[in-house]
Amino acid sequence: MTLHRTLCAVALTAVFSPSYAQLACAQPDPSPTVVFASQDSGIANRVVQGDCTIDDLFNDEQAWGSQNSFLLHASSVSIGLLRQRKISATERSRLMAAALQSGIGRELKVKLIGFNDFHGNIKSGEGSFSNPGVARFATKIKELKAANPLHAVVSAGDMIGASPLTSALFKDEPTIEAMNRIGIDFNAVGNHEFDEGKAELLRMQNGGNHPSDLFSGQGLPADLKSGQFKGADFRFLAANVVDTTAGDTTLFPGVGVKDFLGNKVAFIGMTLESTPTIVSPAGVAGLQFKDEADTVNALVPQIRAQGIESIVVLIHEGGFPTISGGTCTGISGAIVDIVNRLDPAVDLVISGHTHQSYSCLINNAAGTPIRVTSAGQFARLLSDIDLTIDTRSKDVVSVVANNVSVGNSISAVVQDPSLLEIVDHYAALVAVPASRIVGTITATITRGNNGAGESALGDVIADAQLAATRGAITGAAVVAFMNPGGIRADLPFAAPGKVDGNVTYGEAFTVQPFGNSLVTMTLTGAQIYTLLEQQWGTAQPFPRVLQVSDGFTYSHNFPLPLNANLTADQGTQFANSVRGNSYVVPGSVKIGGIAIDMAGSYRVTVNSFLADGGDTFTLLIGGTDRLGGAVDTDALEAYLQANPGGVAPGLQNRIVRP
Repeated sequence: MTLHRTLCAVALTAVFSPSYAQLACAQPDPSPTVVFASQDSGIANRVVQGDCTIDDLFNDEQAWGSQNSFLLHASSVSIGLLRQRKISATERSRLMAAALQSGIGRELKVKLIGFNDFHGNIKSGEGSFSNPGVARFATKIKELKAANPLHAVVSAGDMIGASPLTSALFKDEPTIEAMNRIGIDFNAVGNHEFDEGKAELLRMQNGGNHPSDLFSGQGLPADLKSGQFKGADFRFLAANVVDTTAGDTTLFPGVGVKDFLGNKVAFIGMTLESTPTIVSPAGVAGLQFKDEADTVNALVPQIRAQGIESIVVLIHEGGFPTISGGTCTGISGAIVDIVNRLDPAVDLVISGHTHQSYSCLINNAAGTPIRVTSAGQFARLLSDIDLTIDTRSKDVVSVVANNVSVGNSISAVVQDPSLLEIVDHYAALVAVPASRIVGTITATITRGNNGAGESALGDVIADAQLAATRGAITGAAVVAFMNPGGIRADLPFAAPGKVDGNVTYGEAFTVQPFGNSLVTMTLTGAQIYTLLEQQWGTAQPFPRVLQVSDGFTYSHNFPLPLNANLTADQGTQFANSVRGNSYVVPGSVKIGGIAIDMAGSYRVTVNSFLADGGDTFTLLIGGTDRLGGAVDTDALEAYLQANPGGVAPGLQNRIVRP
């Protein structure tokens, strides 16, 4: 009775439907019988229209938004065949019974293509040999799109900001224009989207040239609007960022929705709650950043009230995985607590921020594991994610995710001509300033830490900042501190297009792309000790060891590794029992070999980001007698030029862990 009623209802509807499509069949289906999915109708498959067989006309292999939509289609096709006397009434009945029993349309597969922390790396090889560039990135995205026409391309933040010169010199407009050509759907804002403040971020979305920067609006005519920067064709999302100057509304929409044949997927986009601690205060003035899990959980009922059950979170916060045999066996970091508190209605989390690659399972608030992904950094990977949606409940029933490689700067992956056009255009414009020689080095200077947390490049940058502020007029500094997160790339000895040992402005800029200025202030000896303890203070998500200038030395006995990411167990240990304790050896802090006086006063140089309490080094906010100085890249250039014989890698002997 149920089968009879269903087929009758479908048949009545089909009477008023258009006749079946006139298909061109270059390769007719060779099956001996008509088969829907795995359901064999038993009806002989034969040519009925041109080169098309009965099986071809039903086209059951394509995606169907519901079982009813497929049955309506099958009914229309079979009625057309019946009217043309290509099949009998009995054959039509058997075909419709098989169509119903096949279950076609009960589930729908949707492909999500995720990435994060692109950071304006549009040009192949810029900043690192490992960076494939946006043209190869686009080719891989096209390949994944081709595998399923039902797709969405989404970013988990830091698409722009801290970018190499080819994008940064033009206010990251090249990156937005490249993403417009690729055709992405949503970008959850990350902390670096706020580097230049709210107004500039709104300009990235809405378009218009920068009010004062002459390098703005230099795109190709096809990418401009009325001769100016067009802005993003895709939507920025910021569910947990409230603009307190605009009636407590979110800066951008919190949720984006994409419809797949009547099956809607909601994307909640967010940045990390702690964004104000890692962005200059000027960049987040007037904005409030709310708890990530609380934000999602408050939105879930509103989303479900619209009949949407498939929910994906795009979040610029992440973790540090433990990988064994290519499989995630554990994960630590802020993302764990966030997911542990998520409403069970959330089906998938696409994360970022930590620049890690993983596809892990983390328990939600109900103790049910859900998939959490991250695709590393700089366009080197893409997360290839398949969602299977039950078209009756509209909810996700399966998530399969893998990270796929895009390649590197010499990869055989073909560079998409459309994207290469953008890259070549801006590369030509930036060529003269980028290739200017600013100094020489004797070997590659890397940013990797030793066991005490010190890097060779950190030494050099701190020395450059001290040199720029040591003079009585420039600050009378006796020590400089550099935050490790502000060192974005190694300084290479050899690279294509330059003489070995030369350092170009483009390379120096890629190392320090933020344009921070130097600030010299007075701290007491006791404050310097407190500053060093804030490296692993209670507010730190992981240890951050400040890089120090020549002449400043100290010892510490911090108990966890400082030359590698913490494992899941180590991350838990750090959060629960390690951070917040004192590890600097008393009496070990010295300047010029002399122990500092706790009550004494010392002139200290940091960049403007740190001076405002960035990276939770809040003690620096209380520094007195402040004096502004040079831009950090200018200080590095001056230091390189002051050493014409070449700057050597730092010896990494200033911080000691016994």
